[in-house]
Amino acid sequence: MQDIIEKIKELEAQWKALQPMKAEFQKKFDQKMRLEFNYNSNHIEGNTLTYGETELLLIFDDTKGNHTYREYEEMKEHDVAYQLIREWAKDTEHPLTEQQIKNLNKIILVRPFWKEAITADGQPTRRQIKVGDYKEFPNSVRLQNGEIFEYASPTDTPILMGELVQWYRTESEKEEKHPIELAALLHYKFVRIHPFDDGNGRISRLLMNYVLLKNDLPPVVVKSADKRNYLAALHSADTGDLAAFVEYIAHQLVWSLEMGIKAAKGESIEEPDDLDKEISLLKKELANENVLQETATVENIAQVIEENLIPLFQWVEEKCEGLKEFFFDYDRTINLEVEQDNISKLIGSKKIVWENVKADIHYHLITSGKKATHISYKYELKGLKKTTHARCFYLNIHVHFNEYYYTIKTDSNENRFPYGKKIDKNTLEEIAKPLIKNIIEGIKQVNNGK
Repeated sequence: MQDIIEKIKELEAQWKALQPMKAEFQKKFDQKMRLEFNYNSNHIEGNTLTYGETELLLIFDDTKGNHTYREYEEMKEHDVAYQLIREWAKDTEHPLTEQQIKNLNKIILVRPFWKEAITADGQPTRRQIKVGDYKEFPNSVRLQNGEIFEYASPTDTPILMGELVQWYRTESEKEEKHPIELAALLHYKFVRIHPFDDGNGRISRLLMNYVLLKNDLPPVVVKSADKRNYLAALHSADTGDLAAFVEYIAHQLVWSLEMGIKAAKGESIEEPDDLDKEISLLKKELANENVLQETATVENIAQVIEENLIPLFQWVEEKCEGLKEFFFDYDRTINLEVEQDNISKLIGSKKIVWENVKADIHYHLITSGKKATHISYKYELKGLKKTTHARCFYLNIHVHFNEYYYTIKTDSNENRFPYGKKIDKNTLEEIAKPLIKNIIEGIKQVNNGK
């Protein structure tokens, strides 16, 4: 690792000798690092905005693409957090505090929300994510080998976070560690605690860059394309090899310093792979099973309904079967809309014969030769027995058939699929699970008098 530290010191000397940059060069470099950091740090955590869409959003305050509102919102707020740590780094009088770290969490998560989680015994559950507060429940991650890796307990977290902030202040004052080592260790120690219900990875990278910026170094960008190596370095640290993680982060600083030196000299900092990485990501998306090749023929739509949608509706039926006893009555309906027609209530009875449903759909599509434009499924649970207000709960699934794809839309999510491919059972369940869980949570709330 000593070799990479020496290289950093050499580049650092060149970088600092070129300061201050010309204003136009500084602006171009700051914008480059701002886009790279926001895009990659969020992309690692699953945000689907492309690099170009990130630029359009952050630089021009405009949106493009078919993404959820929350993804746009979190990208913008992550940028706010990035600008904030840059301001903190300029403050020479006030040290880093726990409250500042909590504020970062509050900023990047925007507002409380519900998220899938795992219980202590490895069972899936659903939990409300609070923002700006330390976790109240244990959090964990399932490793590739199936084992559950536990982070610090909720009880220990406040103590450990206080110790972490004090450790950072002490090490910073001693000035014995190179800033890249201090930054990488702060990142790792924070992740190992995992103090919040969500946003820990993004905050760890923000804190790491706070340290670098405070020491007059450029920020580090962990590329989402290199996520596998990044996680491998973190896992090495988990086994006691902290040097491996420090060295990994050090290599990323080399890239930032080389980019900064080019910028300071007025050279181009547009990487040859800026467009290439967009194209590469696009190729990966279009090379998999979701490539849109087949069109919405009558036969393809009928196949989708029979092989994918009816199994989806059946799965919902099975899960709702266990909820019916809490209600006075129930009903469900399938509406099929075809070109210049609307066939209502293909299902409207208490007893469903799915083969008859398939036969009805076959008749209305194949026999008539008309394309379906939309099909909807509604399950209604009427009159909760626990309340005098006769609470009802609804579950809706809407499917729209477009030329090259069809969209399955629920109150919880929206998914797009190509024609000509059967959807696996796990994917179908992931679409429907939130609907059932919403009803369960609603019943619990009524039961608790909320």
